[in-house]
Amino acid sequence: MMARLIYGKPVADRILEQTKDEVDAFRRRGLPVRLVSIEVGENPAAALYIRHQRKCCERVGIDLHCEWITGEVAEDELVEIIHEHNEDPAVTGILVQRPLPEHINELRIQAKVHPDKDVEGMNPANLGMMLYGRPNLVPCTALAAIEILTSTGIDIAGRDAVVVGHSEIVGKPLAFLLLDRFATTTVCHIATKDLRSKTRGADILIVAVGKPYLISANMIKPGATVIDIGINRVPVRDERGEAVYDESGRPRMKTVGDVDFEAAKEVAGCLTPVPGGVGPVTVSMLMRNTVAAAWLQDRSRES
Repeated sequence: MMARLIYGKPVADRILEQTKDEVDAFRRRGLPVRLVSIEVGENPAAALYIRHQRKCCERVGIDLHCEWITGEVAEDELVEIIHEHNEDPAVTGILVQRPLPEHINELRIQAKVHPDKDVEGMNPANLGMMLYGRPNLVPCTALAAIEILTSTGIDIAGRDAVVVGHSEIVGKPLAFLLLDRFATTTVCHIATKDLRSKTRGADILIVAVGKPYLISANMIKPGATVIDIGINRVPVRDERGEAVYDESGRPRMKTVGDVDFEAAKEVAGCLTPVPGGVGPVTVSMLMRNTVAAAWLQDRSRES
């Protein structure tokens, strides 16, 4: 029996339509919703993400302001720029693109974005609120994974869930979100011994490592729901396993996840493809977080 494929676009479309309605409600009150996206230095991945942000912002009516800063900027100068946006009542949300140049302390920068404008959910205050089960703004990719999981109709409560990967932006927030929904949650990482024995017991398996084909079919419980967050670029190979080259002599590349998709779809009950799974929902969750930030600031104005 083939796995049911969970595509992100229908989920993202639903979120964006709901977000547009909320943005329209703010605009009718004369309160435009504005997102500031700060890019430090040159980064092709960040540039691609910004293009997706712009497309979604135009769709829902969020005013996107992109600010490029030279990669040689001093850390204190970047902090001052963030402070100015924190103090500007016209700015709803602030997003600092990663990765940052090596001479800048990323944790310090995350902490300088005001918690009520932290649309990526990476301020330590927002991460800390997750511990208490009262999250305000949550990392977008973790939220996207939960949104896709919920869209399957599966009851998360009581399920055995395994998260492979323990990053601050995905793995750890996901563990808290799953615990809040009463899943029995295990987090695996680079020091985990016998990874297969953990993943084989998972009713819900979420993988966010950045290692292509890490999860093979024999590591998946038959009928499990598998959410693949990994994004990896690998060479295209022919039927003999040899690399395929383009007209200029460069190897052709393709995007794959952390799960061996072709093998996994023969075993899993539900499975997200890469690309086309979690990715589209992540950007839509950024839009939702921006509106959530607008509500937080609206309540602060009224109090």
